[in-house]
Amino acid sequence: MKEYLICVDSDGCAMDTMTMKHVRCFGPELVRVFGLEKWETAILKRWNEINLYTKKRGINRFQGLLLILSEVDAQYVKIDGLKKYADWVNHTTAYSEASLQAAVWEAKGCALLEKALIWSQKVNAAIQAIPASDKREFRGVREAFEKMKAVADLAIVSSANREAMEEEWERCGLMPYVDYAMAQDVGTKAVCIKKMIEKGYETSKIVMIGDAMGDFKAASEAGVSFYPILAGKEEASWEHFSKQVLDEIVNGRYTAERQKEEFEEFERGLEG
Repeated sequence: MKEYLICVDSDGCAMDTMTMKHVRCFGPELVRVFGLEKWETAILKRWNEINLYTKKRGINRFQGLLLILSEVDAQYVKIDGLKKYADWVNHTTAYSEASLQAAVWEAKGCALLEKALIWSQKVNAAIQAIPASDKREFRGVREAFEKMKAVADLAIVSSANREAMEEEWERCGLMPYVDYAMAQDVGTKAVCIKKMIEKGYETSKIVMIGDAMGDFKAASEAGVSFYPILAGKEEASWEHFSKQVLDEIVNGRYTAERQKEEFEEFERGLEG
């Protein structure tokens, strides 16, 4: 509908929900479903490190599960079926419960694939149980969207569960700003962006906004620009976008050099 397209990640980027979901839902359900209570403290600490404070921040839940189970297999207890699960993670075209369910049927009795599906379903239920008042957008997001809508179309590009994502955006009153909503059921973030390009947007006029290295990689793979939301500095990042970067984008001044300046600060904020 407009010449420019801004793609926005959800958890940890537009929505202040990422940390609470990992601390309250992903990690605890991991321990319960896989029976890892004996090493709970160390495993929860490591889950949060991987998913919040390193360059793996924002990784899809099923990829994150493979990383932590591989470490558990090497350090604590053998995980039966790990190779089958790794094969699915490394070859699936959609990190979704539907894709995993198909793999469960095809594998005919792989307990680990079944546990991974159960874990994901329990995580979804735990996220739904978080009080609505705790799940809000970052300050500055709504103001940025209002400015953005005058000059660009807006697409959610997220690796989250679609139902949870849409419920949060609807409840916070953000969906009226959204032209396209894409989640894990569509494919990877790079696939989602490429679907936008197929609609006729020029790559030079698309920007991906994200808080994780995976968002940058998706933008790079799709051949579009990237603007980072800095972990721990989200409100300042959105204010900077509203006051300076959006104008640079629509006036052709958000060049590769400008992106590099923003990216270097972003990269310094992630440890590994």
